[in-house]
Amino acid sequence: MQQVNINKISSYKADQNIIFLVGIDSTFSGLNLSEAEIKYIKMEFENKSYQVYINRFTHWVIVQSFETSKKANHIKENLRKAGHTVCKHLQKQKINNVVIVDLVYGPLFCFSFVEGIALSNYQFIKYLKVASEKETTLKSISVISQNISDETVFNMAVIIEAVYSARDLVNEPVSVLNSVKLATEIQKLGELAGYTVEVFDKNKIIALKMGGLLAVNQGSTVPPTFTVLEWKPANAKNFNPIVLVGKGVVYDTGGLSLKPTADSMDYMKCDMAGGATVAAVLYAIAKMGIPMHVIGLVPSTDNRLGPDSYAPGDIITIMDGTTVEVLNTDAEGRLILADALCYAKKYKPELVIDLATLTGAAHRAIGTQGAVGMGNATDDIVSLIVQSGLNVHERIAVFPFWEEYGEMIKSDIADLKNIGGELAGAITAGKFLEYFTDYPYFHLDIAGTAFLKKADSYRGTGATGFGVRLLVDFLSNYISK
Repeated sequence: MQQVNINKISSYKADQNIIFLVGIDSTFSGLNLSEAEIKYIKMEFENKSYQVYINRFTHWVIVQSFETSKKANHIKENLRKAGHTVCKHLQKQKINNVVIVDLVYGPLFCFSFVEGIALSNYQFIKYLKVASEKETTLKSISVISQNISDETVFNMAVIIEAVYSARDLVNEPVSVLNSVKLATEIQKLGELAGYTVEVFDKNKIIALKMGGLLAVNQGSTVPPTFTVLEWKPANAKNFNPIVLVGKGVVYDTGGLSLKPTADSMDYMKCDMAGGATVAAVLYAIAKMGIPMHVIGLVPSTDNRLGPDSYAPGDIITIMDGTTVEVLNTDAEGRLILADALCYAKKYKPELVIDLATLTGAAHRAIGTQGAVGMGNATDDIVSLIVQSGLNVHERIAVFPFWEEYGEMIKSDIADLKNIGGELAGAITAGKFLEYFTDYPYFHLDIAGTAFLKKADSYRGTGATGFGVRLLVDFLSNYISK
């Protein structure tokens, strides 16, 4: 896993590449800046240019500030984007190491600036013939701050590692990362972070009567897997666990309801982004030692055409005995998630959150700028999740979840049908999933934001790792409350 090292130091040398985080009214005293440099910086600030570059030929000095009139979340996002701009400069200058000197802001804003640089430095170039020629040169970011603890810097580094891990998993093609290999990679993450991983093979899945997962897998030559991740420290503060469920469809052709290739099937390696996010969140909270019992569930298969593929018109039986009329084999994610949500009942969880690249309807509704959320969790929990989305700029548009939407997925010949029709597609998919719950539940449809075809600042191109920072922030805040 490519990584940029993030650490805390106590001092810097005069010839190092330095970034000063300063207030717009800073006097710049004690920063070893010349009068001409200070005059130039102040002039730029007056012109509302809050990122100033000074070339000292042997090294660079960069001065970063921001408008204090903005709201905190707006400032943090502006600093992430500023970090992205700085990262491009560092790459252009082939700089290996940079020191960030935080003079006024502390963890709230320094953290965001570091995120912007580190997340922008991510690359997925392992399959390029000339990968070494395109590799970014930045290897380490050192932080100097009296306001930021060693623990905060460590956590900062862990969260970046987790996002990198999720991005790596999602960016891998199915020729490398099938359902079995995904489970293996999750096991490796568990070993690195210290959480336990158990992988159910096809025989165990059959014994558990997971009919949704088995049906979707019928067209594949690779068996399904069902991976159970668990972080349960001795000092866990919650008696009943929080369960995270991630869709793990490693490739989705649409099955017999075949997708078109252009702008659809061509990037369906990303259909396991929910599963990758769950694995990465467990990685982060375990390494950070968050005192919370959390379980992850990742059902995984590809959805392909084969002589035994499940077909529109089939009736399948989910783990709890619910029968489902299949009207579209491209609505497969909800079938494998149904089994996982049934399995989650055994833990008597106090909350279940699922993440899934589930519907084109969610993507069309809000584009690539956030996720669609819905569920039956309490208003307090939903507010906390939404606030975490704002904190890390992985925003959530909460959709209505009225009972009437549940009527749209009722079948005449089975308990449910797997699509609800032309209207409210994201919501009817959520209502389908809710049917298999008996606990507080929140559903995140990340179809629009998990994988980007065009670069978007520090989110980059391809896998974004959406949901990792969101859920780590939520779990941290949840346990503190």
